[in-house]
Amino acid sequence: MMSAWVIVALAGVVIIVGLALYAGKLLAQLKLQTQRQRQAIDKRNARILESIHTIALAVSQDQCNLSEGAIRLTHLLNALQFTQPQDFRSRYPGVHELYEKVKEMPTHEARKEYKRNEIMRFDLQRAGFEHELEDKIKIEVKELARLEVPAY
Repeated sequence: MMSAWVIVALAGVVIIVGLALYAGKLLAQLKLQTQRQRQAIDKRNARILESIHTIALAVSQDQCNLSEGAIRLTHLLNALQFTQPQDFRSRYPGVHELYEKVKEMPTHEARKEYKRNEIMRFDLQRAGFEHELEDKIKIEVKELARLEVPAY
């Protein structure tokens, strides 16, 4: 009878050790996967940040109009990934306000669907929005040209 208990105990130990080794292997795989995912996010954020810097510099040097810059910068800021949410809307209110005002206006091919006088009306309206927010946006794009991704 004693030998049956020893066999059952040994079998239990073998099963527990096997499960522990399997759990350790799974944890190591998870750690590696998490590390690779973080590296991919960091690499993506770096590319996005480089684009933000370039566009912000172009806007500050009047090489890119304010509306186009606001649209591009807003989309890029929204594409950044962080462990903690960032409130770029309140940090860069001028850029976001202009984006909200012009985001529905037709661009590129969509402009061809409108009459010339309608396009002119959109352009005048957009220029008015840009003029209204220009000073605020010029300050914000200087900050955006130096934006760094927060540490984890």
